[in-house]
Amino acid sequence: MTTRLPLASRREVRQWVRRTAAEHRREFSVMLSLFFLATLIGLAGPQLLGLLVDGVVGHGTTVRVDLLAAAFVVVLVLQAWAKKAARLRGRVFGERVLAENRERFVKNALDLPLGTVEAAGTGDLLSRATSDVSRLDHAVRFAAPEILIATVTVLLTTIAMIVTSPLLALALLVAVPLLVSVNVWYQRRIPKAFAWMLDRWGDLQSVTHETVEGARTAEALSLTERRLRTGHHALDQAVLGERRMRSYQLRWLPSLEISYVLPIAALLLLGLFAYQQGWAGLGTITTMLAYAQAMTTPLNEALFWLEDLQVAMAAARRILGVQSTETAEKVTDVPRGRDIEVRDVRFGYTADREVLHGIDLSVPRGERLAIVGPSGAGKSTLGRLLAGISAPTAGSIQVGGTEVSTLADDVLRGEVLLLTQEHHTFSGTLRENLALPARRGGGDWTDEELTAALASAGAAEWAAGLPDGLDTKLGSGAYSVPAGLAQQLALARVVLADPHTLVLDEATSLLDTGSARELERSLNAVLEGRTVIAIAHRLHTAAAADRVAVVEGGRITELGPHQDLIAAGGPYSRLVEAAS
Repeated sequence: MTTRLPLASRREVRQWVRRTAAEHRREFSVMLSLFFLATLIGLAGPQLLGLLVDGVVGHGTTVRVDLLAAAFVVVLVLQAWAKKAARLRGRVFGERVLAENRERFVKNALDLPLGTVEAAGTGDLLSRATSDVSRLDHAVRFAAPEILIATVTVLLTTIAMIVTSPLLALALLVAVPLLVSVNVWYQRRIPKAFAWMLDRWGDLQSVTHETVEGARTAEALSLTERRLRTGHHALDQAVLGERRMRSYQLRWLPSLEISYVLPIAALLLLGLFAYQQGWAGLGTITTMLAYAQAMTTPLNEALFWLEDLQVAMAAARRILGVQSTETAEKVTDVPRGRDIEVRDVRFGYTADREVLHGIDLSVPRGERLAIVGPSGAGKSTLGRLLAGISAPTAGSIQVGGTEVSTLADDVLRGEVLLLTQEHHTFSGTLRENLALPARRGGGDWTDEELTAALASAGAAEWAAGLPDGLDTKLGSGAYSVPAGLAQQLALARVVLADPHTLVLDEATSLLDTGSARELERSLNAVLEGRTVIAIAHRLHTAAAADRVAVVEGGRITELGPHQDLIAAGGPYSRLVEAAS
């Protein structure tokens, strides 16, 4: 059962915005200054238009009218240039901010405990790293600057209207009751609607990713139709989220359209009355109408971009929520001993479903222990706990007297390493694929050390035949690596990491018989002298172990050498008999 990665609070998002502005104070100030300049230039236009009307009505000279008209055109050109410069600075600023936050996101994602990522599912992390980052990117580069321009324009235009004619500016008050009430109603509902919608799209991406990754398994187990139904349900939920959001907007947008048309109608009526009373001239009324009309464009732009900004705020909560939640200081000292002690270990993926129920186990240094049992008994879960991938809900797992869950990752991987059948070839050179483990003495791995590790894993001959040797590009779009060789590369990394204990979760189960035998020969060479805990899904591997632990229903029901358990005629004997 998966759990969601956490969301950042709205307060944390606001703090991120303030911190970003403070870190880029100079760029932000220049951008804001250009926005103000563009708005101030634009405010001169209606004033010139009013003077132009007064000049025509008052039978002013032709030269004066021509000069006013020319000045009006110059103002329009300057305003267009200032807006273009402001938008350009805003988008450059946005790109810089997003570049920094992408790097921060990747760092936070890499710092997450592996157990946290696996519990949440890669789809959730993938959707935050792709679609959510894209939404935030679009908002920072486009929506935020446009809304900022619109806000500054509306504020300064309102001030200009009050200065020009306080009486006629009263017409703006007509829109306030409707504008406030409809926005309060909308803002109380839309954040949750956006967050719910983004979660549903994240679920859809997660389901799609899992279906594609496990397509062969689903087909082999006749689960294709079930996966399709799951995908259709996830899509229906995502569409439902979109429709729910649009239903709010369909009630919100018309009310806003009315709210900024009302002041123009009120201004016409109030202007007519003021003109009849001799309180305002035609030029002043024209200026005020031009200002009121000019406010509709930035309001429209703000409405157009507001949705993107609100989606971005919800996306920012998801992106900023990807951060390590571990606060306890990790142990960086290497444990003195190598014996493993498991005491009353309990574990559950959810609070109401315990998988392991009080496991007790001692594994002395150098022992080969096989863990067997029926499917779903908790074998792989126990292996993950022993390797420190997840921490037990209760109880203790110690290596050399030190709690496994308290060890720093670099130290832990040098002590206990989990090797499964799932191995990934990263896009990069063979050298980069091998050099993932940290070198104990510090520094970079030498070519001789990497070649020796390949030889231990039985892949030296293959590596020698590569066109560029250790510098050959591997992975997607480069040199293809077969499944067997990918697992041999994983073994080479094990040799470099040099852990004293290996937890094997059926590392050869996905290979054909011939490849599995070759890999097992390489594996035996790598395992020499190490403690081995093998999660045995195929019982023939248990016969070669020093001891066998039988796990049933989350408990160890038998423990002892293979021959003794066969002679006892208990659960292990029945498992062997059923597999024969």
